[in-house]
Amino acid sequence: MFKPKTKRIEKLAELFPKTILDLENVFDKPTNIYIDWQNVIYWQKKLKWNFDLKRIKQFFDSFENIKSVKIYTGILGGNTKSEQNIIELKSWGYDVISKPVKIMKLSIDTSSIEENSPAILKQFIKKSLLKKLDLDTVAFLNGKLFELNKSGILFVEELKCNFDVEMGRNLFKDFESNGIDNFVLWTTDSDFEDPIKQIKKDGKKAVIFCSSGKVTPELDKTDVFVFDIKKIKEFICWYKHLPQSVQDKIRGI
Repeated sequence: MFKPKTKRIEKLAELFPKTILDLENVFDKPTNIYIDWQNVIYWQKKLKWNFDLKRIKQFFDSFENIKSVKIYTGILGGNTKSEQNIIELKSWGYDVISKPVKIMKLSIDTSSIEENSPAILKQFIKKSLLKKLDLDTVAFLNGKLFELNKSGILFVEELKCNFDVEMGRNLFKDFESNGIDNFVLWTTDSDFEDPIKQIKKDGKKAVIFCSSGKVTPELDKTDVFVFDIKKIKEFICWYKHLPQSVQDKIRGI
């Protein structure tokens, strides 16, 4: 059952009734949603529009069968904006699962390697691709690193915060004891192949929400139902990213 939580959602539902009907069919059983925000945030670049997390929660709260929306996101220690984001997510009603973001320092110091050595590059380039590069190309890339070294840059920082374990744990808990029959994952991570297979094997429902309508071959093999989030753009994106015709109809709401 769909009951719009805001006037804006009500108006958008009038403009896009098929979208609501499609989602009522997706959310036809007690449902939990799991948003791997540490990965989902990067979908925005490809989509060329941004997610409005407050409106996402309001939209999902409009479907009575949705029992929980869990969001997995890291915290940058000492970063006021990052910490405030967590507070906001909780105030909007998300079940927030968070942990500190790891800051990894990767050396790009070329002083101890041969000109054509791949020792540093292998940290950043997949082995299968690195094997395809000839020695001159490797030397050229090392030369670029050497130029950075001369300007005083000897390492780069990489932020890492993976929530596969936490998501898997929550899926198992909800599967076993929380009366959930429908598991909606915002992810394209192939690591969820086995949990999805198990969910389906035991007669429950799994759905993938993603940015392109396509998933990895591992997830594709599970025959999981895939929902393209572009279909709900008008309900979940920033106002300024809406088509002008839609902005005109919901302005002031």
